[in-house]
Amino acid sequence: MSNLNKPPVSPEELAAAAAMQRTLHGGAEVKSEEVLAAQAAFTEMKNRYSPLSDDHLDLLFREPRTQYAWQDREVSDDLIRTLYDLTKMASTSVNSCPGRFLFLRSEESKERLRPTIMGNNVEKIMGAPVVAIIAHDHDFYERLDQLVPYTDLKPMFIDKPAYCEVTAFRNGTLQGAQLIMAARALGLDCGPMSGFNNQAVDDLFFAGTSVVSNFLCCLGYGDPSRLFQRLPRLDFDQACELL
Repeated sequence: MSNLNKPPVSPEELAAAAAMQRTLHGGAEVKSEEVLAAQAAFTEMKNRYSPLSDDHLDLLFREPRTQYAWQDREVSDDLIRTLYDLTKMASTSVNSCPGRFLFLRSEESKERLRPTIMGNNVEKIMGAPVVAIIAHDHDFYERLDQLVPYTDLKPMFIDKPAYCEVTAFRNGTLQGAQLIMAARALGLDCGPMSGFNNQAVDDLFFAGTSVVSNFLCCLGYGDPSRLFQRLPRLDFDQACELL
């Protein structure tokens, strides 16, 4: 975008934005060497960058398929922890990190889930090595002291349930999307689904908490013999507009 097309931003607006960013990261107490080190690390990472190969783009974007059946291959606890370590780096509003993830591995835990599942999704769930319940915490702000230790952001959210709900849902969904991309990058296949009773899942797994479910995602190694041809997608001009 050329400078001529950029909306004007006043010096006052720039100063206010810079002040807020600095406050979130320590304000007057922030050490300049820490900031410079973070900037240098990011610059060095970008300098190492080279475009992903077509094979990598296929793995992450063009060729992954929603899985209907699964190979009998274990997904280890270490791999799940690695998956979360990549997932937690997703961008969220004021680093709120409202996403909560429950990984069901045992047959017992999946049997608890079974009555909440609709239609032919039962087979996908029961056959998957791992089923992740992607959820979000409406009281995410209770952890902001840990996540944004330099300033008190809780007053932004306390006694504002509607604002908390939409913030948690939006940012928890972003974290759920990052989980899918991270899983693909680690060689796992995914089977995300919304064909279940959210309230029943919440009653079974999150009763007495401020956590609510968003969607499910089966994780494992898919059985390609159960796949079909890919359905169409919308073209750019059908879904996008350039202004």
